[in-house]
Amino acid sequence: MPHIPLEDDFNDVINKAQRGLGISDEDLLQRAEVSAEDLAAVKGGKPIDAVLRRVARHLRLSPDALEVLAHKRWYPRIPDFPKGFAAFNSPHGSMTVNSYLIWDPRAKLAAAFDTGSTCRPMLDVLAAERLTLRYIFLTHTHPDHVADLATLAGSTGAEVWASELEPADHPGSKTFRENAHFHIGGLAVKTLLTCGHSPGLTTFYVTGLSWPLAVVGDALFASSMGGSATRFAEQFKNNKEKILPLPRDTVIAPGHGPMSTLAQERLHNPFIAR
Repeated sequence: MPHIPLEDDFNDVINKAQRGLGISDEDLLQRAEVSAEDLAAVKGGKPIDAVLRRVARHLRLSPDALEVLAHKRWYPRIPDFPKGFAAFNSPHGSMTVNSYLIWDPRAKLAAAFDTGSTCRPMLDVLAAERLTLRYIFLTHTHPDHVADLATLAGSTGAEVWASELEPADHPGSKTFRENAHFHIGGLAVKTLLTCGHSPGLTTFYVTGLSWPLAVVGDALFASSMGGSATRFAEQFKNNKEKILPLPRDTVIAPGHGPMSTLAQERLHNPFIAR
């Protein structure tokens, strides 16, 4: 995958936390004891450290991690997957979206996670590696993540699976419950319900590759998390209870932005670091 900018800037993180917690600008000004001018400057993209740190404490964000993000001092390093894994990044309107492919090189069986705006690069890998795509797993059904579902399913005959809380709009698709287990040759996939951003948002925890892998959709991003105007607390709770307990060397494969690792997010994600 090419070098992809972080999904959220520091002011995006502040706005997500503030909106999710239901804290108005007036309330935040009083709590953080900062001027309206300074808050407006920070929310406009100016990294004023003293203001950042005051605001962070009242938005349940890590002041240190938020300051590092504001000054662009960190970008995630991703462990190498020598085989059995590929990541794809495709444009969708003004943003880009990620999709992923895993496979067992011996069994020649594969599974896809989302499609992005185009599945053509994924189809090319399937052909080059002579793989049979058995499953298409959907983290959630927002249009950017399933834009090319009909093409991928039609070209491969793979089964389409989504959460029972957010079924796919695709003929013959199937649904799973939380803690469902799938096997692709020697690889194992477990479903974790990490809803909030959407009703059935699912994290897929994969073992059997070079590193444990969590395909998290829009639950968690490098240095940020998925937003929700009405279910932010639910998203935060599910991230904390379902994703954070995974092994520290777990590679985080999000729906947008670069991949990361859980160990790095514990240090650099303002929503997680303490």
